[in-house]
Amino acid sequence: MEYRGFELSANVSMLFTEVPYLERFAAAARAGFTMVESRWPFDSPAPSTAELDGFSSTVLRSGVSLNALNFYLGDLAAGDRGVASHPDRADDLAANIDAMVRVAERTGTRQFNLLYGQLDDRWTPVEQATAALTSIRRAAAGVGAIGGRVLLEPLTEGQNGRYPLLTADDVMDLIDGPLDDLDNVSLLFDVFHLGNNGVDLITTASSLVSRIAHVQLADSPGRGEPGSGTLPIDATLDALRAAGYPGVVACEYHPATETTAGLSWIKDQQRST
Repeated sequence: MEYRGFELSANVSMLFTEVPYLERFAAAARAGFTMVESRWPFDSPAPSTAELDGFSSTVLRSGVSLNALNFYLGDLAAGDRGVASHPDRADDLAANIDAMVRVAERTGTRQFNLLYGQLDDRWTPVEQATAALTSIRRAAAGVGAIGGRVLLEPLTEGQNGRYPLLTADDVMDLIDGPLDDLDNVSLLFDVFHLGNNGVDLITTASSLVSRIAHVQLADSPGRGEPGSGTLPIDATLDALRAAGYPGVVACEYHPATETTAGLSWIKDQQRST
């Protein structure tokens, strides 16, 4: 499935929620997607080998490829937005890297989104920055051994607690600063989050295209389908294409209705080209 010249993937943590999680991969295939992505699908950072292999087998049977996967996020419902910056969660993340690699070896996934984590007054800013950098380096080394890439993502200010990465520049300050010796850490360009934070999407897409390894789409306000809000999504994608972005664009939005019925925004574009 394509949109404005890009292959689309479906984020099955947000799309196809009409069916149980493990059925969403096949549902995405039936809807026309060939690629999917997902949050970490387990409550534990280190599930059993049987659980990991069962998940991988489900993906492989579904008819879609798993293009990207989140590292363990912590308890998302309770407000966690990653654990990399939390010194007391280093062992969890280390164990999650091993689990992630096992899934990647089975499914072929090579892009891995690592959320930084929220600031916490239990530790000093230096302690948290040190923990985050150590975690990112460890993750990059772990997935790098199989040719994988770590993605760092800004999130919307005011909706994700004290998450410190808000703009593309915040991420690039890490990548071009203390992480500049790593060649497998890149920016995740999330149109929804960056647009909410006032980032000039078109200019940023053009200027940082060589540093962007993955793109995610949702409109704002509401985090719905492209076209449901006011963000310049088409113009941003056109800027990415003109600048030479070679990757996949992920649908990471909350459908206003049943997922497949809500894909008309793609089909309308296809009919008009």
